Amino acid sequence: MNMHQRPIGSTGVDITVVGFGAWALGGGGWRYGWGPQDDNTSIATMRHAVEKGVNWIDTAAVYGLGHSEDVVGRLLRELPQAGRPMVFTKCGMVWDESDPMTEPRRVLKPESIRRECDASLRRLGIERIDLYQFHWPDETGTPVEDSWTEMVRLIERGKVRMGGVCNFDISLLERCETIRHVDSLQPPFSLIRREAAAREIPWCARHNTGVICYSPMQSGLLTDNFTADTVSKLAPDDWRRRYPEFQEPRLSRNLALRDALRPIAERHGATVAATAVAWTISWPGVTAAIVGARSPQQVDGWTGAAAVKLTPADLEEISVAIQRTGAGAGPTIPPSQ
Repeated sequence: MNMHQRPIGSTGVDITVVGFGAWALGGGGWRYGWGPQDDNTSIATMRHAVEKGVNWIDTAAVYGLGHSEDVVGRLLRELPQAGRPMVFTKCGMVWDESDPMTEPRRVLKPESIRRECDASLRRLGIERIDLYQFHWPDETGTPVEDSWTEMVRLIERGKVRMGGVCNFDISLLERCETIRHVDSLQPPFSLIRREAAAREIPWCARHNTGVICYSPMQSGLLTDNFTADTVSKLAPDDWRRRYPEFQEPRLSRNLALRDALRPIAERHGATVAATAVAWTISWPGVTAAIVGARSPQQVDGWTGAAAVKLTPADLEEISVAIQRTGAGAGPTIPPSQ
């Protein structure tokens, strides 16, 4: 299937406006797990997304402590070369093998980046990572200039095609930019977490850096059937149990905002989930959104976002709903509106 595509900044590489997020496919048993996940179901889910037209998968070494990359690698080996999606992954979250529930350390030392890159290439079974990203800013005192210079070396050596960062603020982006252009930024961005729209997204637009936002459905809150009762049924080790957006008083505000999307979704013949994702990719400067799924049916719930064109009236209605419910923080409507 054909799906609308946009270029990642100035790279000349076009990606579909929605991509598959493989975080949950890492399974449970680690600090930020989503609970148990069957690997065969994961592969069927990714395959379904590719068949629907999605041309990239986003994962990370830390997801499942290497397991998500292993599962993505299995999918790649099952697909013909011409039918493989691009693979985006991340480094910089180093875990304790003896205690997987411990908070991973944020490490961007050059030697650690090299080791992680080689390990990811092995797990994925590929020779080059399409987009390699720093997962979080370093906490070891390593200057970001040293880290980004190592990213440049990986690109020059052919192990990485494009280099990007996640969760970086403007000051870090500018320090990287002086060494080599930052191909992409991955910030959190949803109807609930809107802060990046005031800062990093406009910076990226000015510098021709792609923006690939994560958690556009706020980790499931902005999906059609999520309820307060759903939280109580999450797996004991599901990280969302600890996250404030899934707890009161925020939970009720967030679900009220989700419900306000229903009439808009109905007008477009779309799901609420697809409408929430469509809102993120309607912002100037946003290239695409990463959307997770744990079953083929969940994929069907959001791939339609690529075809949802929110009108100025829709965007105004959503802005009013955000202000009325008090959900989240940040700008409520794209600047063109």
